[in-house]
Amino acid sequence: MLHLSTPRPLDAAAVLAWYDRHARMLPWRVPPRARAGGERPDPYRVWLSEVMLQQTTVAAVGKYFARFTQLWPTVAELAAAPLDAVLVEWAGLGYYARARNLHACARAVVERHGGVFPDTAEDLLTLPGIGPYTAAAIAAICHDERAAVLDGNVERVLARYHALSVPVREAKEDLRSELARSVPARAGDFAQALMDLGATICAPRSALCMLCPLEPGCAGARTGNPLAFPVKAAKAGRPVRYGHAFVMRDGDGDVYLRTRPDKGLLAKMTEVPTSEWAGALAAPNYPVAADWRHHGQVVHVFTHFRLELEVWSATVPAPALLTEGWWADPRATGREALPTLFRKVLAAAGI
Repeated sequence: MLHLSTPRPLDAAAVLAWYDRHARMLPWRVPPRARAGGERPDPYRVWLSEVMLQQTTVAAVGKYFARFTQLWPTVAELAAAPLDAVLVEWAGLGYYARARNLHACARAVVERHGGVFPDTAEDLLTLPGIGPYTAAAIAAICHDERAAVLDGNVERVLARYHALSVPVREAKEDLRSELARSVPARAGDFAQALMDLGATICAPRSALCMLCPLEPGCAGARTGNPLAFPVKAAKAGRPVRYGHAFVMRDGDGDVYLRTRPDKGLLAKMTEVPTSEWAGALAAPNYPVAADWRHHGQVVHVFTHFRLELEVWSATVPAPALLTEGWWADPRATGREALPTLFRKVLAAAGI
């Protein structure tokens, strides 16, 4: 172990006893008592929740999960859905490549596996959009494969438990190897228990050590300052890009929309026309000649850069000249695959 000089196996029995009493009730989860009685988790629901929860909170995911499972109760029904419909329902969750991968994965499960998810992490990794974490989570939760399931909550628990002296990203494989030594036969409940500990007890801004089943062996608790862990990594500066967004309406008040390119950021999502997003703000190059009105600026932060768009609107006198997209009733934009960025743009323009 490069960063864990003193291995500290987790007390899995204590963690499971805590989970049996305090497991969160989540719509995709089989509670521990029901699981002990023979009820098994649905891999489709577990997979869908895990994809949605990547860099998104449980509270934010709830309504999306309910909507998806109402529209597409099975992986076969999701696979048969048009991609555009999936993108519309995903709008607002962000990271839209995940929605495209979600649809591709559903199709692969149907086409390659007869609509049944593989039951090992190794085989799950062959599916589009499923990486090591998601594969381990599905295999453990659904089939009790003794896989080390290491999400952000679990990383925080382990960083505090080991009083990890370096940022998690520098020791992730060490943490994964050490966690693997502690995984019990109830691997699925154990994985979810550690997630719950990180969400409720060993949280980002609080550590309720007196309630934690891991407190007796926790090096971070013994320091007297468990919130010092995980050690924060140095943040690189986030570059800023600038551009213009053009909201066009026709004489009936409909708004002009179009589909973004098949590749790149926000691929295949819906947008209003924009300029290039560049490192310096250029003068606006309006799509058509009209009486353009400036509505100020919207700011949107992506993972790797901050975007500042100047918002313009106009009633376009010759809408027939615009052939790439379509005209939409502004009252029906909720049915369009508009990312949060472009909902901000429309709101700034008064739509």
